[in-house]
Amino acid sequence: MSSTHETRRTRAAALFDQSKSAELKLDALLVTNLHNVRYLTGFTGSNGAVLLFRGGRAVLFTDPRYTVQSHNQVDCAIVIAKGPLTQAVLREIDRARARRVGFERDNMTMAQFEALEKTLPVRTKLEPTTGLIERLRMVKDAGEIEVIRASVVSNSRALEAALRLFRTGMTESELAAEIDYRNRKFGAEAPSFDTIVAAGEHAALPHAQPGAAKIGPGMLLIDMGAFRDGYASDMTRMAHVGPPTPKYKRAYRAVLEAQLAGVNAVKPGITADSVDRVVRRTLKQHGLDREFIHSTGHGLGLEIHEPPRLGRKDKTKLEAGMAITIEPGIYIEGWGGIRIEDTVLVTAKGCEVLTPTTKELREI
Repeated sequence: MSSTHETRRTRAAALFDQSKSAELKLDALLVTNLHNVRYLTGFTGSNGAVLLFRGGRAVLFTDPRYTVQSHNQVDCAIVIAKGPLTQAVLREIDRARARRVGFERDNMTMAQFEALEKTLPVRTKLEPTTGLIERLRMVKDAGEIEVIRASVVSNSRALEAALRLFRTGMTESELAAEIDYRNRKFGAEAPSFDTIVAAGEHAALPHAQPGAAKIGPGMLLIDMGAFRDGYASDMTRMAHVGPPTPKYKRAYRAVLEAQLAGVNAVKPGITADSVDRVVRRTLKQHGLDREFIHSTGHGLGLEIHEPPRLGRKDKTKLEAGMAITIEPGIYIEGWGGIRIEDTVLVTAKGCEVLTPTTKELREI
């Protein structure tokens, strides 16, 4: 029986074969993005890895630090390079007599490119590629979905545990640290991004960094996620310290209506930009569309931000198995901001909201 990673490599090889009849006509492909390497091989090393595809064969190149780890994790051919990885890869390219070798242009540095190009055989040319493996990663298999689901659930548990410990006067940084601790305690390896805790006017910054400001009466925005078994979760929830004002209640209801409209629009075949339009149209009905200054959402998986991007220009058609976020928000300088975000799975008939945390207006 084929392993999960062997099945993925077979699918990748099919894309690679398609490229031979397209403009690229590649003889080999260098995979240097470590997330793509992990997806195709299971290798979780933090650096020092290159995967070479050629003629239906995959070879992982790494260094002696990862000898034991690579043999425990990887089920394709492995080369442990005693010197620079580049030299070992070049020897394999030369042996294969490959003429057109693709590389991941969004990942390879100029220094790496120049080092390769300088020592390539005369007959070999490097060709830039974009998104070949990422295209496969957009649609999750059953195993990936279950890991993402577990990550989402433990992330939600961490929020509830942290909020039970909240006291007025706690700083943003203290609450963020408590959230991160609880996520690790519930099984996460690390935050999937820097946890955002933003109180009052600070919530007007979509990517606010927690600071020493004390959390007092007023709005509180929490955006958090965690990596569990390599896969990300992402969630934003609002709370209000003390009784909320009428203005906050109206704005919260408008954002929640837009978020639910976005979720309800998700189904196979709809384009990413269409979901974004539904959300913006709803906010416009409340006169708040100009305060929505980012995209509606994004894919997630081995990275916190993956294709597709649910924004104005992304024409990607959603497919069953995609894991995405729906996260409209409004941001008003001098007042604050409101964002509500779920992790959502596209299903054959529509979608499933994976995030179990309530979206009711919460007073703490």
